[in-house]
Amino acid sequence: MKRSPRDTFVQFYRQGNTPPRPSQEGIVNTITKSIERLIERELMVGYGVRTSRKWYIHEVKLTAEGRKQAKKLRGEQQQLPLKNPKP
Repeated sequence: MKRSPRDTFVQFYRQGNTPPRPSQEGIVNTITKSIERLIERELMVGYGVRTSRKWYIHEVKLTAEGRKQAKKLRGEQQQLPLKNPKP
C-alpha cells in the first residue's frame, strides 16, 4: 500500500455536513492525535520531520497489522436500522 499525504484526512473531514462544523484547527488537532495513537499502536507508520520537541508528520502508511485491523473493522461495522420508504 502506498503512502497517503496528511491532507487526504483533512479533505475527508471537510466533506462532513454535520453541524456544528469544527474549525480547521480543530480538524487538524483531531487528525494529529489520531495518527499519533495509531503510530504508537504500530498500526501505522508516519513519515516526516522530527524536531527536539515534536514530530511533523507529512505522510502515513498502514502496516500489515493495520491493514488486518482495518479489514476487520469494515466487516464488523453495524448497519443502521433505516427503513425504506414505501411507494
